[in-house]
Amino acid sequence: MLTLSPVVTVSYEAKGVFLLLSVLEFTVGVLVNAFIVVVNVWDMVKKQPLSSFHLVLLSLGIIRLFLHGLLFLEAIQLTHFQHIKDPLSISYQIILVLWMVTHQASLWLATCLSIFYCSKIVPFSHTALLLITRSFSRKMPQVLLGVTFLSCICTVLCLMDFFNRSQPIFTAWLLMNNTEKGNPEIHLFYSFLFCNLGSFPPFLCFLASSGMLIISLGKHMRTMRANASGSRDPSLDAHIRALKSLVSFLGFYVVAFCAALLSMPSLMLWQNKIGVMACVAVMAACPSGHSVILISGSGKLRRTAKAILLWAQSSLKVRCRYKPDAQMSS
Repeated sequence: MLTLSPVVTVSYEAKGVFLLLSVLEFTVGVLVNAFIVVVNVWDMVKKQPLSSFHLVLLSLGIIRLFLHGLLFLEAIQLTHFQHIKDPLSISYQIILVLWMVTHQASLWLATCLSIFYCSKIVPFSHTALLLITRSFSRKMPQVLLGVTFLSCICTVLCLMDFFNRSQPIFTAWLLMNNTEKGNPEIHLFYSFLFCNLGSFPPFLCFLASSGMLIISLGKHMRTMRANASGSRDPSLDAHIRALKSLVSFLGFYVVAFCAALLSMPSLMLWQNKIGVMACVAVMAACPSGHSVILISGSGKLRRTAKAILLWAQSSLKVRCRYKPDAQMSS
């Protein structure tokens, strides 16, 4: 017989610290991703065509704004509404299901980004691969529409399976006996597994394209050593920036997914609210960290960020000079 761990009560101080951390993570996440969205939308308003790279960044920024909103709602639910010893509320479960789908959509977009890097940087010798990569780069808007369509289908299927509690459509084969069918928390866990089944194809494509970049970088560095070239190669810089973006996303994605996976038994089996809060905090920090790396890897976004910082510094200096002059005149 399975025995549950004792319920861990959470003090008001711990809830306050967690809520403050959630507000900070939400603020940073919204600012960073809103910056990516606003810069690219402003270029579209000025009728400047967006490159495929910045089109993916725009889509990724929009998805992550929604993702941070869901995580902030989950933090509010945990601190104010959801008691860990009570059955999970419908609103809390809906937030979890929507987070699963949004997290998967961000993986699809990151896969598009990795394939784009691969098509632009890796020198393909095979004709078929060369044609595929060129076609992918040219048809990026259609690819993003396809990703959006797949995400919408996944959302509908997950919500259908989630709300059909009496006779689950897609997760019934995972259930062991009839007693589990009436348990909404067990059903939520199986819905979590089902919603993440769609993550395997894009994750494999992501690993394949990243592996091609690593192999290409190794060949390029061996060629440079053989030629004994001391000058800085722009192709090497492109390889390093691309790998920095992809490897950081892989690390952040795996950490966030493991935190989400750990939050399920902490929520439903161990009833450890502190553990759930720690997992949610980790899940909120990961997309913000990757967005910062994406900004540093984009020349346009990096230049815009530096211009904003310089403007803020100059404005602050002007205000500091104005205050002593105003005090002396008074």
